[in-house]
Amino acid sequence: MKKSFNTICAIAAVFSVSSQFWVCPGPVQASVLKADKVVVFKSDRLLLLLSNGETIKTYKVALGRHPIGQKMRLGDKKTPEGNYYLDWRTAKSKFHRALHISYPNATDIQKARARGVSPGSDVMIHGLPSGYDDVGELHRTIDWTKGCIALTNDEIEEIWQLVPDGTPIEIKP
Repeated sequence: MKKSFNTICAIAAVFSVSSQFWVCPGPVQASVLKADKVVVFKSDRLLLLLSNGETIKTYKVALGRHPIGQKMRLGDKKTPEGNYYLDWRTAKSKFHRALHISYPNATDIQKARARGVSPGSDVMIHGLPSGYDDVGELHRTIDWTKGCIALTNDEIEEIWQLVPDGTPIEIKP
């Protein structure tokens, strides 16, 4: 009986115009795609979640206060550019959930040392600051972070579920 119920749910979800009314237990719900790569286009203020090379979700984001160019040092308020990975996450942050980006990598450290500066650290994908939940999508009207990538709280909740630790992230100009 359970197997046929899951089959019926799967068929109903495919043919339903609005599958939000169907709640099916077991394998049908477990089939939600997980992202295997994150790509950020700074110039377009877009964050894409990819699975097997296909975009599964797109978000508009806010960046560091000085968004043009590569992060060069601690305090420059730039969002880094390059290839990193999402190495850990925290629900206990001054922002609503945060996924840590592995910045700085070896190249970033080497370039900063050559200039005699610190490369900075603690670059995250995060939600809104505590107490600012109601700002919602309006936060995207300006770039306001210190170099992070910011989304609404609902969006970071969704990304939290879809993006496992260790996922590569490519941040493009």
